[in-house]
Amino acid sequence: QVQLVESGGGVVQAGGSLRLSCAASGRTFSISTIGWFRRSPGKEREFLAAISWSGRRTLYADSVKGRFTISRDNVQNTVTLQMNSLTPEDTAVYSCAADDRGSMSVSSLLRSGYWGQGTQVTVSS
Repeated sequence: QVQLVESGGGVVQAGGSLRLSCAASGRTFSISTIGWFRRSPGKEREFLAAISWSGRRTLYADSVKGRFTISRDNVQNTVTLQMNSLTPEDTAVYSCAADDRGSMSVSSLLRSGYWGQGTQVTVSS
């Protein structure tokens, strides 16, 4: 089993930045990919970014390219999502997911059984 815990959410003004963390524990050796998603009320879950557990490969949604950066801390077993130039449209619950099937795909992450509890990000105008 893999356990994921997100942190770093909060309230920020438009134009500001936040840094989210996803801490992995348990069978971390089995992880192949970690991804970040978000969900706003009344909207579908949206993929944001993913990174291979080695940290060598990344994948971004077009909607966040240039504003969000995903990175991996090999020592802490943590994946970080740096979010800049935030707007009220970025308000959502942000969650991370871990995939252990070896592929780096959004669909595989969505089918993953390993999700964190989510952290709320609120961007005020």
